[in-house]
Amino acid sequence: MATDTARGLHLPSLSVSGFRGIKRLRIPQLGQVTLLGGMNSSGKTTVLEAVREYATRGRNLPVLLAGRDEYSTSFDENGDKVAVTDPAALFHGRTVPQESGILIGPDDGGVADMLSIRAVSPSDEQIELLGDLYQGDSFESLVIQVTFGNGKRIMPWFLPPTAHVTRKMSPSLHFYRYARRRNGDADLPSALAVEWLGPGVVSNRQLADMWEDIVLTEAEARATSALGMVVGDSVDRVAVFGSSKRARREPHVSVRLRDQATPVPLKSLGDGAVRIFAVALALASASGGFLLIDEAENGIHHKVHQGFWRMILQAAEDSNVQVLATTHSFSCVRGFAMACAESAGQGIYVRLERSADETKAVTYTEDELEIVAEQGIEVR
Repeated sequence: MATDTARGLHLPSLSVSGFRGIKRLRIPQLGQVTLLGGMNSSGKTTVLEAVREYATRGRNLPVLLAGRDEYSTSFDENGDKVAVTDPAALFHGRTVPQESGILIGPDDGGVADMLSIRAVSPSDEQIELLGDLYQGDSFESLVIQVTFGNGKRIMPWFLPPTAHVTRKMSPSLHFYRYARRRNGDADLPSALAVEWLGPGVVSNRQLADMWEDIVLTEAEARATSALGMVVGDSVDRVAVFGSSKRARREPHVSVRLRDQATPVPLKSLGDGAVRIFAVALALASASGGFLLIDEAENGIHHKVHQGFWRMILQAAEDSNVQVLATTHSFSCVRGFAMACAESAGQGIYVRLERSADETKAVTYTEDELEIVAEQGIEVR
């Protein structure tokens, strides 16, 4: 496989240290499309989370913590207990190293190419910037410092779950909102486009949001035709109703089949149809950035895997999207290997292995994947 094409990737390689369950991980080469395998708790999903934080330049931290129910207890102004997200869960061992912290970026990059997340004692300048809502010991005298290149942002130690902020907020929640207003993130580089598809069935709201990004473009036709992998050539059109991001009602996704008098709900066609349609939408919506897919095989029949990965490899190249996905399925790995073997796209398979605190990456290039596909070699 020619490595020259890797120069255009946002992450031609990956280094992660101090992040969640990963003490240290080096993946010397990533592809346009990288599939991650490995045992449970080997760190596959954590790698996706690390890449998402890299893409957003650390702006996603509160959402990441809330999504994993990682909370600690604080107290509101009346002395009542309230739940706030717990930043200690971000750091390896759930401890707070004030020296190294978290580093995420290309394996061969310099400091300016890395996302740094550290817990630090606030300087007098930062306390002055954050104003009189800073209350020292009530925040354990720590702030989170996010650095990327020459840009820097500080956040309070306690971060609220952003989707559940009520009028009855603890001082730390007031502090967070104040810090965001005063400190902002103007100094950080712009975030890259990034779409995340988890292992569960994608919600109609996420489908509708991605649909709005690609409707009436060539990508709309590609997403519609992708359904043919599941239902054959009977798909005529797809429509999304109530798709405005400002709409209060839950959107509805319908498919018109050529042999049906009335449209049918997309979800009535099965989880595989929803998964494939969501991936096709996300590939277009994440143009120029990243698509991250956790447990890519979910809902997809083993006979469809090769076509599924063929679509991803081609669309990733066309839309300049770097894709990282995880799997537990040998059928998924074999379909990926077969698609890579017949495609000029850049595909790499990486198996993660964990021993004690160490995480190691074993990389298979396209040439090696061709042998895997031909001989059915177990590489999970």
